[in-house]
Amino acid sequence: MRRTEVKERLRELIEQRQAGEVLPSERALSTELGVSRPTLRAAMDELAHDGLLVREHGRGTFTAPRKISQDLLPASGSDQFAPPAEGHWTSRVVDFHTIPAGARLGKRLEVSPSRPLVAVTRVRIVEEAPMAIERILVPQDLVPDIARGDFESGSFYELLRTRYEVVPATAVQITEPTVTDADEAVLLGVPQYSPALLFERTTRDTGGRVIEYTRSIYRGDRYRITSHLKFDHTSG
Repeated sequence: MRRTEVKERLRELIEQRQAGEVLPSERALSTELGVSRPTLRAAMDELAHDGLLVREHGRGTFTAPRKISQDLLPASGSDQFAPPAEGHWTSRVVDFHTIPAGARLGKRLEVSPSRPLVAVTRVRIVEEAPMAIERILVPQDLVPDIARGDFESGSFYELLRTRYEVVPATAVQITEPTVTDADEAVLLGVPQYSPALLFERTTRDTGGRVIEYTRSIYRGDRYRITSHLKFDHTSG
């Protein structure tokens, strides 16, 4: 049996198992599939590289944790700028304080350098695993009595709308690949320099004011984005 055929058989075995489930030993799999162990090992290495298997020395080979998917579609009538990602999300605030905007952030939020900003860093958790780090900056005078706990439950945009009568209306979000630094790796529970996705979002209210700037780091091994495309059949 060729290695490509072995990979397909292994893919079938992976699809039949739960995320994080241990696979049979190499000896058992080579006997079941009727292939040599070097051929089996090479196929498993390729599947591990593709993110379908996780190999841990001394423990065995496991199916990869389930990836959390998010569709990129407009969410009409929602307080979110994209449909919510899969799973039950919670937040843990790791830093909450007030800082002067300074020149760089002042330009980003279109405020004076001396204007106070509420600066929040929180870890987003799904299925009991850290998934992302969000660094949120909001002009303090828009949310004068906001507290640490306000960022740990519920929708931040809903809070802006109902408590402060600040209505998020538009946002520009930029996505690019990156790797985790030492601090991010600790918070996400991954090795330093692990692949990640960087999101930078600037949000404006109905009057055009910048009300939020957020920089988020999402785990590249657990998070994916699905884009829905529509083609014009009249064009070439």
